[in-house]
Amino acid sequence: MNVEFEPIAGRPHKFSDDLKVLLAPNPSAMTYWGTNTYILGRETLAIIDPGPDNPAHLDALETAIAGRPVSHILLTHSHLDHSPLAIALSARTDAPVYAFGNSLAGRSVVMQQLVKDGFAGGGEGIDHHFKPDHTLHDSDVLKGAWGEITALHTPGHIGNHLCFVWKNVIFTGDHVMGWASSLVSPPDGDLTDFMLSCARLKEHPADVYYPGHGAPVSDPSARLDWLIAHRKRREAQILNSLARRSAIPSQIAAEIYHDVAPDLLRAAERNVFAHLIDLVQRGTVTATPRLSAAAVFALTQGR
Repeated sequence: MNVEFEPIAGRPHKFSDDLKVLLAPNPSAMTYWGTNTYILGRETLAIIDPGPDNPAHLDALETAIAGRPVSHILLTHSHLDHSPLAIALSARTDAPVYAFGNSLAGRSVVMQQLVKDGFAGGGEGIDHHFKPDHTLHDSDVLKGAWGEITALHTPGHIGNHLCFVWKNVIFTGDHVMGWASSLVSPPDGDLTDFMLSCARLKEHPADVYYPGHGAPVSDPSARLDWLIAHRKRREAQILNSLARRSAIPSQIAAEIYHDVAPDLLRAAERNVFAHLIDLVQRGTVTATPRLSAAAVFALTQGR
């Protein structure tokens, strides 16, 4: 169940005296209403996910900041709908930018190998120029007039993804959202990491999740359970498909995503490939001649 609110791009929406959200004007099939930029604090502020490189959003942010000092600019991850405006916002506010690292930081070993082998897929909206002023590590704690924020490294959607724990809430970026499941697209996304990050979030109870897109999630535990179950259902569909025949990722995607819109089919294929990589890592599935997006996948004999 999601907290109901009706965001309007460019107009701050108040959740509490020290928490507001400003919706960026970048709606799409992948961003829903647009990117949520969060403003924490009263006198001195912290900004989470400045958003896309959009002058109107930058001006709206400056208006919402209203001359107050900004001590931190925090990034959940470096996709083009979240991070590019950090540079301009930092220039206007003199606030340093904090993140896990650049767009290659946190990339898993198997994804690094795929890239070395020539896999050039993925790259959906990656901010290749992003570089933070300060690097955050897992469990790092930031302190300011707005309280304490703990950074949790939650790779999966992308290797450098962070969630931020503040008071009794968590800002979950694109890892957990209420309106859709998170895209996991190799080589930037890794499903094995994604599931581990879900388990990590289970260890941090929260009253509300504030995602990168869409409404706040008012029952975080239930949403995490749904997200994990959703991935397990998708895995079961893939295994059932492979039980009938060996196949390449696009064939499996066409079979199990038979009702998906044509413009989302490529994303569906990427999700299938992410699952197949995970299944190969666990020894459940084999890839011939080697692990790649063009490989033929089959159930491992004897399993």
